[in-house]
Order: sequence, then structure tokens, then C-alpha cells
Amino acid sequence: MNTLNNSIVTEIILDGIIEKHKGKPGILLTTLEKVQEENPLKFLPTETLSDVSKKLNIPFTQVYSVATFYSFFNLKPQGKHSIIVCRGTACHTKGSKALLDEIGPILGINSHKIETEPSYTTSDNMFTVKTVACFGQCAQSPVVAVNGIMYSNVNSQKLLKILSKLKNQRK
Repeated sequence: MNTLNNSIVTEIILDGIIEKHKGKPGILLTTLEKVQEENPLKFLPTETLSDVSKKLNIPFTQVYSVATFYSFFNLKPQGKHSIIVCRGTACHTKGSKALLDEIGPILGINSHKIETEPSYTTSDNMFTVKTVACFGQCAQSPVVAVNGIMYSNVNSQKLLKILSKLKNQRK
């Protein structure tokens, strides 16, 4: 789909979301959430934030502030599969850093990128890897969420099995 058609589709989707939630509390959060869900790469491009600002008559700075405050909003394209590694104290002491270090080579990510970026997406947009401060499941550490499913007591073998299954799904 070319950029012009994509913009028209995005505008139609945005108009529908705003119309459905007009006059309800939390329309900005709801609009951003729904628009992100509709984006095939699950993110909010700057152009979309600008359109939301104009259509809701809310200053762009406020829209941008909300989009950057909440961790569930993405300003960069996301992968088809989401991998979130807990970095809380219990998970860290039980090896979450080692698991995070192992994910990169398995997915073909440069180790420098892993060390310098809080989240990264593979070049084929198949995987996005992120960290969280704590999932609140310390007794079952280390914990990794894959596509919203929580895995506890994760070790290298378990992680490799989960990622191999995902990688094989795309073939």
C-alpha cells in the first residue's frame, strides 16, 4: 500500500475511533491505544500523534507527553512477537541478564544494540525485545513474557525452546 493510501486508511480509522468514543472520559488514552492496535507494526508514528492532536483539539505536546509517559505506547515499529524480560532484583539474581544476553544472538541482534537500547526490534520486524522493572512474580523468577504469556523459572533451555517455536512459525 502506498503512503497516500495508508494515510487515508489511517485517517478513516482515526475518525471512526474518535466518533465512537466522543464525549467519554479518557478519549486521548483510548484513541492512542486503539490507533496503535490498528497499526500493523503496533506503534504511533509522529504523523499519527499530530493527527490525533488536531482532531481532538489537544496540544501536540500533551499528546506526545501521554504517548511517551505510558510504557505500553510505542513510538517505533514493533515486531510481530513481543519478548519482555523482567529485570527486577529477584529475576536479575536468578539470571535474567544472562537470558537477555542470549536472546540477541538467537535472533541475530548485535550485542552492542542489546546493551545500549531499552528495546529493539529485529530488522525483519518479527521480534521486539524489551525489559520491565518487575512483573511482580519474584517467587517464580526469572520471568519472561512472550506475546503476553508469562513464563516462569526460565532458563537457557526453556528460552531457546520458546524462541525456536516462534521462529519456526514464520517458515
